[in-house]
Amino acid sequence: MQQPLIALVDCNNFYVSCERVFRPDLINKPVAVLSNNDGCIVARSQEVKDLGIKMATPVYKVQHLIKRHKIHLFSSNYTLYADMSQRVMQCLEAFSPQVEVYSIDESFLDLTGVCENNSHSYGLAIRNKVYQTTGITVCVGMAQTKTLAKLANYAAKKWHKTGGVLDLSNPIRRNKLLKITPVDEIWGIGRQTAKRLHVMDIHTAYDLAMQSPESIQKQFNVVIARTVMELNGTACLALEDIQVDKQQIVCSRSFKRRLTDYQELSEALASFTRTATEKLRKQNSVTSSVTVSIRTNPHNPEEPQYQRSISSTLAHATNDTRQITCIAKRLLREIYKPGYRYQKCGVQLGYIHNKVTPNQSDLFSLVTEDNSEPLMQVMDKINQQFPKAIKLSAEGLTNTWQIPVEYLSQHYTTDWSELAVVKCH
Repeated sequence: MQQPLIALVDCNNFYVSCERVFRPDLINKPVAVLSNNDGCIVARSQEVKDLGIKMATPVYKVQHLIKRHKIHLFSSNYTLYADMSQRVMQCLEAFSPQVEVYSIDESFLDLTGVCENNSHSYGLAIRNKVYQTTGITVCVGMAQTKTLAKLANYAAKKWHKTGGVLDLSNPIRRNKLLKITPVDEIWGIGRQTAKRLHVMDIHTAYDLAMQSPESIQKQFNVVIARTVMELNGTACLALEDIQVDKQQIVCSRSFKRRLTDYQELSEALASFTRTATEKLRKQNSVTSSVTVSIRTNPHNPEEPQYQRSISSTLAHATNDTRQITCIAKRLLREIYKPGYRYQKCGVQLGYIHNKVTPNQSDLFSLVTEDNSEPLMQVMDKINQQFPKAIKLSAEGLTNTWQIPVEYLSQHYTTDWSELAVVKCH
Protein backbone atom coordinates (compact mmCIF):
# COMPACT_ATOMS: atom_id res chain seq x y z
CA MET A 1 0.00 0.00 0.00
CA GLN A 2 1.30 3.43 -0.98
CA GLN A 3 2.36 5.67 1.91
CA PRO A 4 0.24 8.84 2.09
CA LEU A 5 1.91 12.21 1.66
CA ILE A 6 0.11 15.39 2.71
CA ALA A 7 1.53 18.87 2.12
CA LEU A 8 0.61 22.12 3.83
CA VAL A 9 1.38 25.17 1.72
CA ASP A 10 1.30 28.37 3.78
CA CYS A 11 1.93 31.91 2.55
CA ASN A 12 4.57 33.84 4.50
CA ASN A 13 3.23 36.95 6.29
CA PHE A 14 0.39 36.92 3.77
CA TYR A 15 -1.16 40.38 4.20
CA VAL A 16 2.28 41.99 4.26
CA SER A 17 3.37 39.95 1.24
CA CYS A 18 0.32 41.11 -0.74
CA GLU A 19 1.25 44.73 -0.09
CA ARG A 20 4.90 44.13 -1.02
CA VAL A 21 3.99 42.56 -4.35
CA PHE A 22 2.97 46.01 -5.57
CA ARG A 23 5.48 47.88 -3.42
CA PRO A 24 8.78 46.03 -3.95
CA ASP A 25 10.58 49.02 -2.43
CA LEU A 26 9.31 47.75 0.95
CA ILE A 27 11.06 44.38 0.75
CA ASN A 28 13.34 43.94 3.79
CA LYS A 29 11.75 46.99 5.42
CA PRO A 30 9.40 46.89 8.46
CA VAL A 31 5.76 46.65 7.37
CA ALA A 32 2.60 46.20 9.45
CA VAL A 33 -1.05 45.78 8.43
CA LEU A 34 -3.74 47.20 10.70
CA SER A 35 -7.22 46.05 11.68
CA ASN A 36 -10.50 47.28 10.17
CA ASN A 37 -10.46 50.56 12.07
CA ASP A 38 -6.66 50.99 12.04
CA GLY A 39 -6.67 50.26 15.75
CA CYS A 40 -4.48 47.16 16.10
CA ILE A 41 -1.66 45.40 14.25
CA VAL A 42 -2.95 42.22 12.61
CA ALA A 43 -0.02 41.31 10.34
CA ARG A 44 3.72 41.91 10.69
CA SER A 45 6.76 41.53 8.51
CA GLN A 46 9.70 39.69 10.05
CA GLU A 47 11.40 43.02 10.65
CA VAL A 48 8.45 44.14 12.80
CA LYS A 49 8.39 40.83 14.67
CA ASP A 50 12.10 41.25 15.44
CA LEU A 51 11.26 44.56 17.15
CA GLY A 52 9.19 42.61 19.68
CA ILE A 53 5.82 43.91 18.49
CA LYS A 54 3.16 41.28 19.17
CA MET A 55 0.07 40.40 17.18
CA ALA A 56 -3.03 42.51 17.99
CA THR A 57 -0.95 45.23 19.68
CA PRO A 58 -2.85 48.57 19.71
CA VAL A 59 -1.13 51.05 17.42
CA TYR A 60 -1.04 53.83 20.00
CA LYS A 61 1.09 51.66 22.30
CA VAL A 62 3.92 51.33 19.77
CA GLN A 63 3.89 54.78 18.16
CA HIS A 64 7.42 55.38 19.46
CA LEU A 65 8.67 52.24 17.68
CA ILE A 66 6.76 53.11 14.51
CA LYS A 67 8.44 56.51 14.33
CA ARG A 68 11.90 55.36 15.43
CA HIS A 69 12.12 52.42 13.01
CA LYS A 70 10.02 54.00 10.22
CA ILE A 71 7.50 51.16 10.13
CA HIS A 72 5.30 51.34 7.03
CA LEU A 73 1.61 50.97 7.95
CA PHE A 74 -1.24 49.68 5.77
CA SER A 75 -4.95 49.50 6.44
CA SER A 76 -6.48 46.07 5.81
CA ASN A 77 -7.28 45.74 2.11
CA TYR A 78 -9.40 42.58 2.20
CA THR A 79 -10.48 42.90 -1.43
CA LEU A 80 -6.86 42.71 -2.52
CA TYR A 81 -6.00 39.89 -0.09
CA ALA A 82 -8.97 37.76 -1.14
CA ASP A 83 -8.10 38.13 -4.84
CA MET A 84 -4.43 37.29 -4.25
CA SER A 85 -5.48 34.28 -2.17
CA GLN A 86 -7.64 33.00 -5.00
CA ARG A 87 -4.70 33.29 -7.39
CA VAL A 88 -2.45 31.31 -5.04
CA MET A 89 -5.05 28.55 -4.60
CA GLN A 90 -5.62 28.28 -8.35
CA CYS A 91 -1.89 27.86 -8.79
CA LEU A 92 -1.78 25.05 -6.22
CA GLU A 93 -4.52 23.11 -8.02
CA ALA A 94 -2.03 22.30 -10.77
CA PHE A 95 0.14 20.35 -8.31
CA SER A 96 -2.42 18.05 -6.69
CA PRO A 97 -5.65 16.25 -7.61
CA GLN A 98 -7.06 17.15 -4.20
CA VAL A 99 -6.70 20.55 -2.52
CA GLU A 100 -8.34 21.63 0.74
CA VAL A 101 -8.37 25.40 1.19
CA TYR A 102 -7.88 25.66 4.95
CA SER A 103 -7.76 29.44 5.29
CA ILE A 104 -7.10 32.56 3.23
CA ASP A 105 -3.35 31.85 3.19
CA GLU A 106 -2.93 28.08 3.51
CA SER A 107 -4.04 24.85 1.86
CA PHE A 108 -3.55 21.12 2.30
CA LEU A 109 -2.53 19.14 -0.80
CA ASP A 110 -2.70 15.38 -1.27
CA LEU A 111 0.62 14.46 -2.89
CA THR A 112 0.25 10.69 -2.48
CA GLY A 113 1.83 9.08 -5.53
CA VAL A 114 2.33 12.47 -7.18
CA CYS A 115 5.98 13.29 -6.51
CA GLU A 116 7.32 9.74 -5.98
CA ASN A 117 10.73 9.81 -4.26
CA ASN A 118 11.63 13.42 -4.98
CA SER A 119 9.32 15.29 -2.61
CA HIS A 120 11.78 18.06 -1.75
CA SER A 121 12.23 19.04 -5.40
CA TYR A 122 8.47 18.94 -5.86
CA GLY A 123 8.03 21.26 -2.89
CA LEU A 124 10.59 23.67 -4.35
CA ALA A 125 8.69 23.57 -7.66
CA ILE A 126 5.51 24.57 -5.81
CA ARG A 127 7.32 27.48 -4.12
CA ASN A 128 8.86 28.69 -7.36
CA LYS A 129 5.63 28.46 -9.34
CA VAL A 130 3.55 30.32 -6.75
CA TYR A 131 6.17 33.06 -6.47
CA GLN A 132 6.56 33.34 -10.24
CA THR A 133 2.78 33.51 -10.74
CA THR A 134 1.72 35.71 -7.83
CA GLY A 135 4.83 37.22 -6.21
CA ILE A 136 3.86 35.55 -2.90
CA THR A 137 6.44 33.45 -1.01
CA VAL A 138 5.19 30.19 0.51
CA CYS A 139 6.62 27.42 2.67
CA VAL A 140 5.81 23.75 2.14
CA GLY A 141 5.61 21.14 4.89
CA MET A 142 5.08 17.48 3.98
CA ALA A 143 4.34 14.35 6.01
CA GLN A 144 1.97 11.37 6.31
CA THR A 145 -0.65 13.32 8.29
CA LYS A 146 -2.12 16.82 8.40
CA THR A 147 -0.80 17.45 11.94
CA LEU A 148 2.75 16.48 10.94
CA ALA A 149 2.45 18.52 7.73
CA LYS A 150 1.56 21.54 9.90
CA LEU A 151 4.60 20.83 12.05
CA ALA A 152 6.83 20.46 8.99
CA ASN A 153 5.59 23.81 7.71
CA TYR A 154 6.36 25.41 11.07
CA ALA A 155 9.94 24.13 10.83
CA ALA A 156 10.28 25.15 7.17
CA LYS A 157 9.46 28.73 8.18
CA LYS A 158 11.58 28.75 11.32
CA TRP A 159 14.80 27.32 9.88
CA HIS A 160 16.00 28.91 6.64
CA LYS A 161 18.36 26.00 5.94
CA THR A 162 15.32 23.97 4.84
CA GLY A 163 14.91 26.25 1.83
CA GLY A 164 11.26 26.67 2.78
CA VAL A 165 10.50 22.98 2.17
CA LEU A 166 10.57 20.10 4.65
CA ASP A 167 9.40 16.48 4.37
CA LEU A 168 8.92 14.57 7.64
CA SER A 169 8.21 11.20 6.05
CA ASN A 170 11.51 9.90 7.44
CA PRO A 171 10.88 8.73 11.07
CA ILE A 172 14.38 9.74 12.21
CA ARG A 173 13.97 13.30 10.93
CA ARG A 174 10.43 13.43 12.31
CA ASN A 175 11.48 12.39 15.84
CA LYS A 176 14.38 14.84 15.78
CA LEU A 177 11.98 17.70 15.10
CA LEU A 178 9.40 16.46 17.62
CA LYS A 179 12.03 16.53 20.38
CA ILE A 180 12.85 20.21 19.88
CA THR A 181 9.32 21.49 19.24
CA PRO A 182 7.37 22.92 22.21
CA VAL A 183 4.08 21.12 22.74
CA ASP A 184 2.12 24.37 22.35
CA GLU A 185 3.34 24.66 18.75
CA ILE A 186 1.33 21.57 17.78
CA TRP A 187 -1.76 22.21 15.69
CA GLY A 188 -4.82 21.99 17.93
CA ILE A 189 -2.99 22.36 21.26
CA GLY A 190 -4.27 25.55 22.89
CA ARG A 191 -2.81 27.50 25.78
CA GLN A 192 -4.92 25.86 28.48
CA THR A 193 -4.31 22.35 27.13
CA ALA A 194 -0.58 23.06 27.01
CA LYS A 195 -0.63 24.10 30.69
CA ARG A 196 -2.29 20.82 31.66
CA LEU A 197 0.25 18.89 29.60
CA HIS A 198 3.12 20.71 31.30
CA VAL A 199 1.76 19.59 34.67
CA MET A 200 1.97 16.02 33.33
CA ASP A 201 5.65 16.67 32.41
CA ILE A 202 4.79 16.78 28.71
CA HIS A 203 6.74 19.70 27.29
CA THR A 204 7.63 18.74 23.70
CA ALA A 205 5.82 17.29 20.72
CA TYR A 206 7.86 14.12 21.23
CA ASP A 207 6.67 13.83 24.83
CA LEU A 208 3.07 13.96 23.63
CA ALA A 209 3.70 11.50 20.79
CA MET A 210 5.00 8.95 23.32
CA GLN A 211 1.72 8.95 25.25
CA SER A 212 -1.01 6.34 24.91
CA PRO A 213 -3.93 7.68 22.82
CA GLU A 214 -6.35 5.86 25.14
CA SER A 215 -4.85 7.49 28.24
CA ILE A 216 -4.85 10.94 26.64
CA GLN A 217 -8.49 10.54 25.60
CA LYS A 218 -9.50 9.75 29.19
CA GLN A 219 -7.71 12.82 30.54
CA PHE A 220 -8.58 15.20 27.69
CA ASN A 221 -10.78 14.26 24.73
CA VAL A 222 -10.83 12.33 21.47
CA VAL A 223 -9.40 15.32 19.55
CA ILE A 224 -6.13 15.30 21.53
CA ALA A 225 -6.01 11.50 21.29
CA ARG A 226 -6.18 11.79 17.50
CA THR A 227 -3.39 14.39 17.63
CA VAL A 228 -1.19 11.78 19.39
CA MET A 229 -1.94 9.25 16.63
CA GLU A 230 -1.26 11.83 13.90
CA LEU A 231 2.12 12.69 15.48
CA ASN A 232 3.00 9.01 15.11
CA GLY A 233 2.09 8.95 11.43
CA THR A 234 -1.44 7.52 11.65
CA ALA A 235 -3.81 9.70 9.65
CA CYS A 236 -7.03 10.59 11.49
CA LEU A 237 -7.92 13.80 9.66
CA ALA A 238 -8.94 13.44 6.03
CA LEU A 239 -8.69 16.18 3.43
CA GLU A 240 -11.99 17.92 2.81
CA ASP A 241 -12.90 18.22 -0.87
CA ILE A 242 -15.73 20.61 -0.07
CA GLN A 243 -15.49 23.35 2.48
CA VAL A 244 -17.96 22.77 5.30
CA ASP A 245 -20.72 25.36 5.48
CA LYS A 246 -20.59 27.71 8.46
CA GLN A 247 -23.18 26.98 11.12
CA GLN A 248 -22.93 30.52 12.45
CA ILE A 249 -22.11 33.79 10.70
CA VAL A 250 -21.01 36.80 12.72
CA CYS A 251 -20.30 40.27 11.39
CA SER A 252 -19.29 42.93 13.92
CA ARG A 253 -16.87 45.80 14.17
CA SER A 254 -15.38 48.21 16.67
CA PHE A 255 -15.78 51.85 15.68
CA LYS A 256 -12.86 54.22 15.39
CA ARG A 257 -14.95 56.88 17.10
CA ARG A 258 -17.72 56.23 19.61
CA LEU A 259 -21.29 56.39 18.28
CA THR A 260 -24.04 58.04 20.29
CA ASP A 261 -26.67 58.59 17.61
CA TYR A 262 -29.20 55.80 16.98
CA GLN A 263 -29.35 56.52 13.25
CA GLU A 264 -25.60 56.07 12.81
CA LEU A 265 -25.66 52.86 14.84
CA SER A 266 -28.61 51.60 12.80
CA GLU A 267 -26.84 52.31 9.50
CA ALA A 268 -23.71 50.52 10.69
CA LEU A 269 -25.77 47.49 11.73
CA ALA A 270 -27.52 47.44 8.33
CA SER A 271 -24.12 47.40 6.61
CA PHE A 272 -22.94 44.49 8.76
CA THR A 273 -26.19 42.64 8.08
CA ARG A 274 -25.72 42.99 4.32
CA THR A 275 -22.23 41.49 4.61
CA ALA A 276 -23.52 38.60 6.74
CA THR A 277 -26.37 37.77 4.36
CA GLU A 278 -24.00 37.85 1.38
CA LYS A 279 -21.90 35.20 3.12
CA LEU A 280 -25.08 33.25 3.87
CA ARG A 281 -26.14 33.19 0.23
CA LYS A 282 -22.63 32.37 -0.93
CA GLN A 283 -22.86 29.01 0.83
CA ASN A 284 -26.45 28.56 -0.43
CA SER A 285 -27.92 28.67 3.08
CA VAL A 286 -30.77 30.29 5.00
CA THR A 287 -31.04 31.37 8.63
CA SER A 288 -33.74 31.02 11.27
CA SER A 289 -32.16 33.15 13.99
CA VAL A 290 -30.89 36.72 14.21
CA THR A 291 -28.95 38.15 17.16
CA VAL A 292 -27.95 41.80 17.56
CA SER A 293 -25.42 43.05 20.10
CA ILE A 294 -24.13 46.48 21.16
CA ARG A 295 -21.64 47.58 23.77
CA THR A 296 -19.66 50.52 25.10
CA ASN A 297 -15.90 50.46 25.68
CA PRO A 298 -15.26 48.03 28.58
CA HIS A 299 -11.68 49.27 28.92
CA ASN A 300 -12.71 52.80 29.85
CA PRO A 301 -14.07 52.71 33.43
CA GLU A 302 -14.54 56.48 33.42
CA GLU A 303 -17.46 56.15 30.99
CA PRO A 304 -20.91 54.69 31.78
CA GLN A 305 -20.97 51.03 30.73
CA TYR A 306 -23.74 49.28 28.82
CA GLN A 307 -23.80 45.95 26.98
CA ARG A 308 -26.80 44.10 25.59
CA SER A 309 -27.67 41.44 23.04
CA ILE A 310 -31.06 40.25 21.86
CA SER A 311 -32.17 37.39 19.61
CA SER A 312 -35.17 36.59 17.48
CA THR A 313 -36.21 33.24 16.02
CA LEU A 314 -37.65 33.53 12.53
CA ALA A 315 -40.89 31.72 11.73
CA HIS A 316 -39.61 31.10 8.21
CA ALA A 317 -35.94 30.68 7.29
CA THR A 318 -34.58 33.19 4.76
CA ASN A 319 -31.43 34.71 3.29
CA ASP A 320 -33.12 37.87 2.03
CA THR A 321 -31.11 40.90 3.09
CA ARG A 322 -34.24 43.05 3.28
CA GLN A 323 -36.06 40.77 5.71
CA ILE A 324 -33.06 40.15 7.97
CA THR A 325 -32.15 43.85 8.04
CA CYS A 326 -35.68 44.77 9.13
CA ILE A 327 -35.49 42.22 11.95
CA ALA A 328 -32.01 43.39 13.01
CA LYS A 329 -33.12 47.05 13.15
CA ARG A 330 -36.18 46.13 15.19
CA LEU A 331 -33.98 44.27 17.67
CA LEU A 332 -31.57 47.21 17.85
CA ARG A 333 -34.45 49.55 18.67
CA GLU A 334 -35.37 47.32 21.64
CA ILE A 335 -31.92 47.36 23.26
CA TYR A 336 -30.62 50.80 22.28
CA LYS A 337 -30.35 53.33 25.10
CA PRO A 338 -29.46 57.00 24.54
CA GLY A 339 -26.72 58.63 26.57
CA TYR A 340 -24.05 55.99 25.95
CA ARG A 341 -20.97 56.05 23.72
CA TYR A 342 -21.11 52.80 21.77
CA GLN A 343 -17.83 51.21 20.72
CA LYS A 344 -19.11 48.11 18.92
CA CYS A 345 -22.18 46.51 17.40
CA GLY A 346 -22.76 43.36 15.42
CA VAL A 347 -25.18 40.82 13.98
CA GLN A 348 -25.08 37.05 14.28
CA LEU A 349 -27.00 34.60 12.09
CA GLY A 350 -27.75 31.21 13.60
CA TYR A 351 -29.76 28.03 12.98
CA ILE A 352 -28.24 27.95 9.51
CA HIS A 353 -29.13 25.16 7.11
CA ASN A 354 -29.01 24.47 3.40
CA LYS A 355 -31.55 26.31 1.29
CA VAL A 356 -32.84 23.09 -0.28
CA THR A 357 -33.99 21.79 3.12
CA PRO A 358 -37.81 21.72 3.14
CA ASN A 359 -39.18 24.86 4.75
CA GLN A 360 -42.77 26.04 5.34
CA SER A 361 -43.52 29.14 3.27
CA ASP A 362 -45.10 32.22 4.81
CA LEU A 363 -48.45 32.67 3.11
CA PHE A 364 -48.84 36.23 4.41
CA SER A 365 -45.40 37.62 3.59
CA LEU A 366 -45.12 40.31 0.93
CA VAL A 367 -41.62 39.02 0.15
CA THR A 368 -41.82 35.58 -1.48
CA GLU A 369 -39.15 33.24 -2.77
CA ASP A 370 -40.34 34.03 -6.30
CA ASN A 371 -39.30 37.68 -6.01
CA SER A 372 -36.59 37.34 -3.34
CA GLU A 373 -34.13 34.89 -4.85
CA PRO A 374 -33.76 36.49 -8.31
CA LEU A 375 -33.34 39.94 -6.75
CA MET A 376 -30.69 38.75 -4.28
CA GLN A 377 -28.83 36.95 -7.08
CA VAL A 378 -28.73 40.12 -9.18
CA MET A 379 -27.54 42.20 -6.21
CA ASP A 380 -24.77 39.71 -5.39
CA LYS A 381 -23.64 39.49 -9.01
CA ILE A 382 -23.39 43.26 -9.36
CA ASN A 383 -21.64 43.69 -6.01
CA GLN A 384 -19.13 40.97 -6.88
CA GLN A 385 -18.13 42.84 -10.01
CA PHE A 386 -18.47 46.30 -8.51
CA PRO A 387 -17.99 46.02 -4.71
CA LYS A 388 -20.73 47.73 -2.68
CA ALA A 389 -22.30 49.21 -5.80
CA ILE A 390 -25.77 48.28 -4.53
CA LYS A 391 -26.88 48.64 -0.92
CA LEU A 392 -30.15 49.10 0.93
CA SER A 393 -31.46 52.52 1.89
CA ALA A 394 -31.23 51.36 5.52
CA GLU A 395 -27.43 51.69 5.25
CA GLY A 396 -27.71 55.42 4.59
CA LEU A 397 -26.00 57.45 1.90
CA THR A 398 -23.14 59.09 3.77
CA ASN A 399 -21.77 56.37 6.10
CA THR A 400 -20.89 59.02 8.67
CA TRP A 401 -20.31 56.23 11.22
CA GLN A 402 -17.39 54.93 9.18
CA ILE A 403 -14.28 57.10 9.42
CA PRO A 404 -12.08 56.47 6.35
CA VAL A 405 -8.96 54.46 7.09
CA GLU A 406 -5.68 56.31 6.67
CA TYR A 407 -3.33 53.79 5.09
CA LEU A 408 -5.40 51.88 2.51
CA SER A 409 -3.45 50.72 -0.53
CA GLN A 410 -4.88 50.54 -4.03
CA HIS A 411 -7.12 47.71 -5.23
CA TYR A 412 -4.47 46.74 -7.75
CA THR A 413 -6.15 43.60 -9.08
CA THR A 414 -9.88 44.37 -8.84
CA ASP A 415 -10.34 48.01 -9.90
CA TRP A 416 -9.48 49.26 -13.39
CA SER A 417 -8.87 52.77 -12.07
CA GLU A 418 -6.33 51.52 -9.51
CA LEU A 419 -4.16 49.24 -11.62
CA ALA A 420 -0.45 49.47 -10.94
CA VAL A 421 1.38 51.83 -13.27
CA VAL A 422 4.73 50.74 -14.70
CA LYS A 423 7.04 53.36 -16.18
CA CYS A 424 9.86 52.41 -18.52
CA HIS A 425 12.77 54.79 -19.00
